[in-house]
Amino acid sequence: MGGSHSREDLETSDEDEEEEENEEEYQDAEEEGEERQQRSSGNKGKTLTSLDEVDAKLKALKLKYPSHNPTLKNAVKLYLHVGGNTPKAKWITSEKLTSYSFVKTSRIDDCSDEDGESDHDGESWWVLKVSSKVRAKVATEMQLKMFGDQRRVDFVSQGVWAMKFFTGEDYRNFISTFQGCLFENIYGLEANDENKVKIYGKDFIGWVKPEAADDSMWEDAEDSPFKSPSSATPVKASRDLLEEFEEAADGGGIQSLALGALDNSFLVSDSGIQVVKNFSYGIQGKGVCLKFNNGNSRGGSNLGLSTPKKALLMKAETNMLLMSAMNDDGKPHARGLHQLDIETGKVVTEWKFEKDGTDITMRDITNDSKGAQLDPSESTFLGLDDNRLCRWDMRDRKGMVQNLATSSTPVLHWAQGHQFSRGTNFQCFATTGDGSIVVGSFDGKIRLYSQTSMRQAKTAFPGLGSPITHVDVTFDGKWILGTTDTYLILICTLFTDKDGKTKTGFSGRMGNRISAPRLLKLTPLDSHLAGSNNRFRGGQFSWVTENGKQERHLVATVGKFSVIWNFLQVKDSTHECYRNQEGLKSCYCYKVVPKDESIVDSRFMHDRFAVTESPEAPLVVATPMKVSSFSISSRR
Repeated sequence: MGGSHSREDLETSDEDEEEEENEEEYQDAEEEGEERQQRSSGNKGKTLTSLDEVDAKLKALKLKYPSHNPTLKNAVKLYLHVGGNTPKAKWITSEKLTSYSFVKTSRIDDCSDEDGESDHDGESWWVLKVSSKVRAKVATEMQLKMFGDQRRVDFVSQGVWAMKFFTGEDYRNFISTFQGCLFENIYGLEANDENKVKIYGKDFIGWVKPEAADDSMWEDAEDSPFKSPSSATPVKASRDLLEEFEEAADGGGIQSLALGALDNSFLVSDSGIQVVKNFSYGIQGKGVCLKFNNGNSRGGSNLGLSTPKKALLMKAETNMLLMSAMNDDGKPHARGLHQLDIETGKVVTEWKFEKDGTDITMRDITNDSKGAQLDPSESTFLGLDDNRLCRWDMRDRKGMVQNLATSSTPVLHWAQGHQFSRGTNFQCFATTGDGSIVVGSFDGKIRLYSQTSMRQAKTAFPGLGSPITHVDVTFDGKWILGTTDTYLILICTLFTDKDGKTKTGFSGRMGNRISAPRLLKLTPLDSHLAGSNNRFRGGQFSWVTENGKQERHLVATVGKFSVIWNFLQVKDSTHECYRNQEGLKSCYCYKVVPKDESIVDSRFMHDRFAVTESPEAPLVVATPMKVSSFSISSRR
């Protein structure tokens, strides 16, 4: 399922039948009129002597006129989707003729003012009102999808609706007004050119006017077809690639995945860490589970080991860093982390985050680079907090490994970084193959830092107003994928400098030579079917750690769905999804993997587990109670 355009086709048979009836009526009327004219010409003594008689004769023809009332302002035909995901699913006509309006109000359920004025004091928003059946705040949560060739829009509002406009001008007026109301609801400013420049900056005006952006870099990228990984593993004849492997997790309660590129991967749960074996067809359990046991930790700190919110593999995947949120304020900040020796199954030490003698917190941690977890000598990793970006070192200042057999909790050495004085509101980060860093923020901004400096971003993309909850980047640093609650944003970092050299935004300021991003969205119907927790989470590329290899797919979780996009297809400017769209290009062609419960994480295994018949490595999908893996080539 998913990405099926056939499911989106409106059941417009009632309208088509009406038009056919109109044609028949008009044809009968013309024939009847001709007969009457012939009879009247044969009887010249009888003529129509008054307008009343003319009107009576016209009424006798019983002409059937189109249902569109040209005097009704903002007239539309309203449809409702019923039947969900069952074979009986279909569109039904909710209102053959109704109207819509945009109303500014401070209450979503009170849109009585038709002139757009609100009687309420305080904050107010633009709300779309359609007939008496739809009242929805204009927001990305509506998942509005445009069908320019059909003069139609679909959206979610306690159900899935479609509006069909009677003229192309009506359709374009609605889209323009909707986008203006959306801008104002997000930024609190009127959607004029001056305010758009104020929000996005002159260099990024192409983000709100894609027709003015330079898309040449997207086109250059399309000229490079994907090549099958040279390290593809042959498939044994006994192994059926179309088979999906699913098994219950030991004890359940899975919270996250820690995929390895070598022999093992790990399922982090409430009670411990389950070790699973990596195969070319996916992962399977080994029957080994490492239970959390504070008694194994050395030192007497108060850093309790609760369910980790982050697990990071290090030292050729023989060690794992586990970070748990310890604050009582509900915020995802940690004061330290535990280092687990996977081979012995014991916590070998508890590290504290400290700078200049003061305890500090971290929101997230990640490896120094895409392939750093494979380095047996790795001793550093990156940390992120709301206003901090830094590199931690597990060695002391003299370069020697710290003595862990002490009574006090060892302190990580702040090796490099910066504490920002202003509210950057960092949320998440990721690294490229060479160690460059991309950081996503609560205000939607995405910043690029080179591997040599964490003080000032080389490039800062303005975002589109929605908080970035997760971010990923390709190994070569050319593409960034940001996750928001309602869409994924794919950004091209390539630009041509003044000397004609092609660079990425990690190495230099891009100036005004910036391509417009592309959005990856669910159709309104799939967004509705994904369940109440229908927020995008964890969008990321498939996993490569070698120069010259290109990621093939993108994956994210939405409620009970894992959603997969073809990377090459998304970059193709001629792709059918991009036709007849207004504004930023949005791609709706994807594959959906549905599960019976909300999905914890969906990730592609390392490309060394790709096989000849399926160039993409298996996808691993974890729910709280189960983990499954399969080749996406088996999904239709």
